[in-house]
Amino acid sequence: MTVPNLTLNDGVEMPALGFGVFLVPDVDAEGAVLQALEKGYRHIDTAAAYENEAGVGRAIARSGIAREDIFVTTKLWIQDAGETHALDAFERSRVRLGVEQVDLLLIHQPFGDYYGTWRAMEDLYRRGQVRAIGVSNFYPDRLVDLIDHNEIVPAVNQIETHPFFQRSADQAVMRSRGVQLESWGPLGQGREDLFTNPILTEIAQTHEKTVAQVVLRWLLQREIAVIPKTVNPARMAENLDVFDFVIADDEMARIATLDTGASTAFNHHDPSSASMLGTTRFDT
Repeated sequence: MTVPNLTLNDGVEMPALGFGVFLVPDVDAEGAVLQALEKGYRHIDTAAAYENEAGVGRAIARSGIAREDIFVTTKLWIQDAGETHALDAFERSRVRLGVEQVDLLLIHQPFGDYYGTWRAMEDLYRRGQVRAIGVSNFYPDRLVDLIDHNEIVPAVNQIETHPFFQRSADQAVMRSRGVQLESWGPLGQGREDLFTNPILTEIAQTHEKTVAQVVLRWLLQREIAVIPKTVNPARMAENLDVFDFVIADDEMARIATLDTGASTAFNHHDPSSASMLGTTRFDT
């Protein structure tokens, strides 16, 4: 099954549906990514903070798939913020991944000296060491501020987006600035009884699909990239099988009523959350 591409603001083509490895231990990441690649995924999303870049790199090397046919995303964590630290952290990530060039490099969180990190990433982009640069977890105010005071517009903003936190207003801002919205946690991380929600269940039954497939298709129809995570091979195949049906306009409108406007994970505007994220350290 061929996954369609989305064209980023610098012309780079990114598969609209990828495979995420959040919370997959490094020892398991190699096998999970190999299985995903065998199923047909060609976009792998990892991060220094996931501590599994080496496992992802081993899978890419073992896959037998041409490097240019696999789109690789990784992210720089807060402790590595600032121009010098970010350049060093990128080199460590690149080595762990075993690649010469990263397809998409993101700032993982909008905390610390992310301006310095962005200047370092602009340098990496100009040198051709990354094909596209972007951010993650940036709310519209910080995203617009970053854009207005730097030279390169982020290609992607990877943010929590799912039926209970739909981010429509945020997406409108991103569209106006040429930034592609990419959803992390597209299935709501299983919270709020998403898989048994009556509206989603009824729509799934109508299309003879699962709730997960309906949610992924709903996001894709909104022109949002998705990176669902699973280590179950059957679920990997299921998550890819979302391009043979269309959610009708009235069904899209019904799903829109599920939006609570609030995160089911954490609030970046909450001081305790900001402090927790900003002081968390990983072996990056």
